[in-house]
Order: sequence, then structure tokens, then C-alpha cells
Amino acid sequence: MDFGRVLTAMATPFDDHGNIDFPKIDELVDHLIDNGTEGLVVAGTTGESATVSFDEKVDVWRRTVQAAKGRIPVLAGSGTNGTQESFELSKRAKDAGVDGLMLVVPYYNKPNQEGLYLHFKTVAEGVDLPIMVYNVPGRTVVRMTPETVIKLSDIPNIVAVKEATGDLSAMAQMVEETADDFYVYTGDDHLTYPAYAIGAHGVVSVSSHVAGKEMQQMLDFFDNGQTGEAAKLHRKLVPVCKGMFIAPSPAPIKAAIKRKGLDIGGVRLPMVPLTVEEETFVHDLVDRL
Repeated sequence: MDFGRVLTAMATPFDDHGNIDFPKIDELVDHLIDNGTEGLVVAGTTGESATVSFDEKVDVWRRTVQAAKGRIPVLAGSGTNGTQESFELSKRAKDAGVDGLMLVVPYYNKPNQEGLYLHFKTVAEGVDLPIMVYNVPGRTVVRMTPETVIKLSDIPNIVAVKEATGDLSAMAQMVEETADDFYVYTGDDHLTYPAYAIGAHGVVSVSSHVAGKEMQQMLDFFDNGQTGEAAKLHRKLVPVCKGMFIAPSPAPIKAAIKRKGLDIGGVRLPMVPLTVEEETFVHDLVDRL
């Protein structure tokens, strides 16, 4: 399944009391679609999955599906560090009506490559939805090798990988050694252009909350052979992409989207709001964009 080129790892809106703000989900989904997002990944890292309960995740998925109204695919961030738990949560995601799943490499317990393969294989065989696997060793400690991703790509409903290692050589190997209908996405916003240039299908992005149109324009430039224009826009976007991580995510992107006129609330502990200096820096980036 083609989820699109620019997917947004959607932040979860909270109200002033730290509860899920469901009406704001509707506004946020409309905003993202209007600004270049072709697919949503919901209740992943940027959605503060670590502090959103299982039942809250299901409610957020269901509301996001309703808000999207079939306009773009919705993927549920239903992976955990336990296989059975991931399987059960993924079944609940399917019941909520999502179009696909994003399953992160199990964190904390440090499985080996065979354990990773069997983890994803077990969920894929039990839940009939397209699956994107998510390789992010900066958060999970364990890095899934290109060979494991390539092996997983032979499982019919494992259709994509979000590769957040920053390793373009590994991404090139995955593109080269998987079928044409298996899609490699970068999970590093600032590498969207170079990853696309070597054959990645697109990006699962945080910055697209505020720069989705610009990211789409950059990819369009490349597709049209205007590589100089694409590179120029890439250079403009790199400070924005990096600026969205000057503090633990998603605090910067929530401040950035508020600057764009949509207040989706704060963050849940142990995440904390930006300092005044950090907020000023983020506002300046958004204003210049």
C-alpha cells in the first residue's frame, strides 16, 4: 500500500487539564491535510505514546479516522516492547478503523535480530493490515539491520519501513534489495531530500506539522528534474527540521503549530514545556518559514 510521500507523525492534542482534546483532533487533521500531509501516523512517539494509555490510543485512532473521512490513510502506532501486547493493541487499532499499523522495534528488552524478525512476523500474521516497521535505535537501543528489514519485506503485509538511523547507505541497501512495492521512508526530517534522491519513497515527518507544503514542493522539484531548486529548498528546511528537536519532542512542534494559529495544548510529564528562550527560537523559525 502506498501511504503517500509526506506522512505526519501526528501530535496528540491535550486540553488545559492534560486530557485528550478530541475536537482539536478534528482541527489538526484538517490543518495537516490542507498543508501537504498525505498520511497520518497516530499515537507514535510524537503522539506521546509513552504517556497515552491503551484505551486513550484507541479513542484517538477512532476519532482520527472519523476526522480523516477517508481522505488520507491513518496508521496506528500500535507497537510496544512485548509481542503479545503489540498484537492485542494492533487488533484494537484495526477495530478502530485504521488503514495500517506502524510497529516500532521493541524497546528496553534488547532483542536480537531473530527476535525482531519473529516479533514483527507474529503481529503481521495475526492482524490483516498493511504494516510499516519502525527502526529508531536512538530510542529503542537495538538497531534493526538492513538484512532483517529485507527479510521482513517478504511478509506480504509488511509493506514499508520508517528508517530513523540517519544511515543513507543502509537505506540504499533496503531500496535496492526489496521489491518495488516495498517503501522505505526516512524518519529524519532533515534527510528527506537526500533519502528521496537515493530512492526512498518519502518521509514520516514531525516538521510537516508546519512545513508540509514546503516538503511537498521540494519533492516535486526533484521529480520534475529541478534538482537545484530542490536542494535550495532542502537547505532552507534543514534549520526548521533540526529546530523541532531543540528540546524533547513534541514540545517544540506543539509550540510551532501554536505559532501557526492552532493551539493543541501542552505535553504530559515527563515531557516539559519549552523555556522562554527555546520558544522564541522556535517562533523565529516558523516566522522565517
